[in-house]
Amino acid sequence: MKKITIAIDGYSSTGKSTVAKQLADWLEYVYVDTGAMYRAVTLYAMQKGFISEEIFDKDKLIASLSEIKLEFRKPNAFSKAEIFLNNENVEKQIRTLQVSEYVSPIATIPEVRRKLVEQQQRMGEGKGVVMDGRDIGTVVFPNAELKIFMNASAEKRATRRFHELLERGDEVAYKDVLENVLERDHIDSTREDSPLRKADDAIEIDNSEMNLEDQFHIILQLAKDRIAGRI
Repeated sequence: MKKITIAIDGYSSTGKSTVAKQLADWLEYVYVDTGAMYRAVTLYAMQKGFISEEIFDKDKLIASLSEIKLEFRKPNAFSKAEIFLNNENVEKQIRTLQVSEYVSPIATIPEVRRKLVEQQQRMGEGKGVVMDGRDIGTVVFPNAELKIFMNASAEKRATRRFHELLERGDEVAYKDVLENVLERDHIDSTREDSPLRKADDAIEIDNSEMNLEDQFHIILQLAKDRIAGRI
């Protein structure tokens, strides 16, 4: 069966990673969570003291990029691939609200984006890949056979993220989560290097009122049609 490249872009907390993982599992494709890569670089910057409420030392982070090694590994044969930062599994550490607050500024740094885009393009050279992020259909894989752009209201996205964090045991306020969502939207959409935007040939899906099952089946059908050459 012909294999294609599937690019899923969109705003934060629109469920890009969830549907991308489902799609990759069903199609037996490779899944790459590019957001996790930017979060891991952000965690590294936080650990090194390059970014905090008082400091954002871009030059030190840029100088240290060669020291950052990112990999996706499966902890066991039955689990999802998780991200490792310099041989340490940081999948849980990168999902905190604090990392969320700093990831957009880190992602505006051209040198960071170039390093990660190069890695992402290598991961997808053989097709049969589902990749989600902010610039997959516009920068990483502009020739992807299927491009999806996911959207939802800021309030819906904040509510989803708020419940995810509560389930993890994090102590957060909804107001702070909503503010983070809105701030990330602004930074992602207005940054000079690879701003978040819908590719001209992407199919937009607003999942504000969709459940996960309906969303998955809609996107799966689009993928099947592209693989079969029907659309």
